[in-house]
Amino acid sequence: MGIVIRLAISAAAFWLATWILPGITLSTDSIPKAAGTLVAVAVIFGVVNAVLRPIIKTVGCGFYILTLGLIAIVVNGLLFLLASWIAGELDLPFHVDDFWPSAVLGALIVGIASSILNFVVKDRD
Repeated sequence: MGIVIRLAISAAAFWLATWILPGITLSTDSIPKAAGTLVAVAVIFGVVNAVLRPIIKTVGCGFYILTLGLIAIVVNGLLFLLASWIAGELDLPFHVDDFWPSAVLGALIVGIASSILNFVVKDRD
């Protein structure tokens, strides 16, 4: 049940990013299709993060140390842009226009909103 809650939280965070930033678009008029798209994008972003983030952190360890971890903002933006590209390849109506400011700020909004919602909504498992 915890994975479903986390998925719903991530989808809500992605909806918030599409609502706040004009460079992130969810181009569908149907509410069920929009919800399904947001859940699918949350799954894509979760898989991209789970697979690529450890590799990037291992390979780019020096950059993380050199920039005191600030390179993570750039990495998050690039992973967000990659998730948008994968969603486009799967014909999902979710699109991020460009790296700056859309992908970087979108990743920040999704990260902050997910953290806040995960703190508010406790997992009972």
